[in-house]
Amino acid sequence: MQVHRRRRRLAGRDRGMTTVFDEEETLPRAAAEPCAPPAEGRNRNAGAIGAALFLAACGGESAGGGGDQPVAAAPAPAPSTPIVVVEAKPTAAEASRFLHQATMGATREQIDAVMAKGYAAWLDEQFATPRDTSHWDWLVAGGFNVIGNQYNEAGFDATMWRQLIADPAQLRQRVGMALLEILVVGVAGIGGNFRQFAMAAYVDMLLDKAFGNYRDVLEAVTLSPAMATFLTFMGNRKANATTGAMPDENYARELLQLFTIGLQQLNMDGTVKMSGGVALETYGSADVSGLARVFTGLNWASSDSSTPERTRMPLVMNASWHEAAPSSFLGTTVSGEGMAAIRSALDTIFAHPNVPPFVSKQLIQKLVTSNPSPAYVARVAAVFADNGAGVRGDLKAVVRAILLDAEARGAAVPASTTAGKLREPIMRLTAWARAFKVSSPSNAWAFGDTSAVTNRLGQSPGRSGSVFNFFRPGYVPPATRLSDAGMVAPEFQLANEQSVVGYVNYMQILVGMGAGDAKADYAAMLAKAGDSAALVAEANLLLAAGQLSAAAVQTIQGAVDSVSTTAANGPINRVGIAVLLTLAAPDFLTLK
Repeated sequence: MQVHRRRRRLAGRDRGMTTVFDEEETLPRAAAEPCAPPAEGRNRNAGAIGAALFLAACGGESAGGGGDQPVAAAPAPAPSTPIVVVEAKPTAAEASRFLHQATMGATREQIDAVMAKGYAAWLDEQFATPRDTSHWDWLVAGGFNVIGNQYNEAGFDATMWRQLIADPAQLRQRVGMALLEILVVGVAGIGGNFRQFAMAAYVDMLLDKAFGNYRDVLEAVTLSPAMATFLTFMGNRKANATTGAMPDENYARELLQLFTIGLQQLNMDGTVKMSGGVALETYGSADVSGLARVFTGLNWASSDSSTPERTRMPLVMNASWHEAAPSSFLGTTVSGEGMAAIRSALDTIFAHPNVPPFVSKQLIQKLVTSNPSPAYVARVAAVFADNGAGVRGDLKAVVRAILLDAEARGAAVPASTTAGKLREPIMRLTAWARAFKVSSPSNAWAFGDTSAVTNRLGQSPGRSGSVFNFFRPGYVPPATRLSDAGMVAPEFQLANEQSVVGYVNYMQILVGMGAGDAKADYAAMLAKAGDSAALVAEANLLLAAGQLSAAAVQTIQGAVDSVSTTAANGPINRVGIAVLLTLAAPDFLTLK
């Protein structure tokens, strides 16, 4: 019954994903073969870049692996105890690959730092790196907290892109983004006024707690005004026998289904527990109803809606609205004072055996690979269950275990035909922006809402249309070799004909013109413009972690060489071609 209900809600609430490709038309191939040259005249490089893209990508062989793009994880050692790679000095390509998993995009400076320090020392340094200006403080400093903005989202997109691209605490940004795609709130779905501030406070909370304890995250999420309005439990009241009104079950259901334990009982390696060939469920409708009774009575901490301040205040308990009678769920019963009952309920859920594998597997999928082996999941879940000091839910330890595991760092992994994941569109833009030092002198960060499929990314940070995220962790492209192999490819849920062409066309504009005054600095690339091999090699390293195939390198280099260095705007056009075609290549779109 739960699965059936979830499917109905997905159909009604999830972002509409139309026309998922067959295997021969997967996103990586389509992105390499858009067969729709961008309109010319948009910028001074459009003619040369557009023509080169159309010629290289549509005129002959594709640059890369086409429909055989990998999305599964390489086999890992069998032991379930955590395995940390014994470090040798990383190569430049290995350092870049690590950074594309651990940050929003590699830079030449960070590649050099990882090579010099090693993975573990770099992680230690990032764990200690403070955040730049918080989203909340940036919005206040920008004057967005005026009454004229109480019913819009002004400033939100700018601060999100600003931090993702420019914040030096890049590991925190990457983990925070992963948490935001598990504990989902979308700014447009927040109720009340000053939505941009409510969302800013929510994202700030996830970033601040990204290396803390998952139990603390769950409580902060539960008391967040953004989540309370997004999942409609703000002002939730106990049952009313006179009117027949019952407590809102929305948050109780999603807390179990999406944030903590999932629909099916799991082994520690993430595999589903079965009985008689049937998957064992984790909870039933009575558990949801019982838990919903606990989450009654929570309301705004202030009635003053003339400023955004209350959108960051934790919710408070209205005792008269709370169901104080015993409430049963997951084999336990809680009762009594509101906040104590809520904390007791969260403790019960947090202690459930599903939490370590359920959360750990999703974090692995967000950071490293779509199809981690059961052994990989088990090793990370063991760290989630106990960080070695008897602490459950230590996210710092979990992140370290994910990124240093043999299945993430093993030298043979990139060569496997079953390793890696499709980059989600946000990560493609930030990879370009960070590689080429995009800055915004005016602090406008004018990328805006990039959700449009036809002429943007089809995804924008903090703008998921539902609590089910932009894509589901178990999504399988139907009627493909991926589905035949029993593998998942979550990010492919964003793939359709429009999104493929829209992405390449949009990136052509950004590569050539930027967005407002948010422009790339190609000075280092221009120094290599006269040497097509060196130019393409640098784009390959920075963007694709050196993973472009020989065929792709040859194709891109040929397109670069089709523009003379002595032609008008020749050097910058050569740089633009190298960058754009790398961004369109299957070996960039799929990070192994």
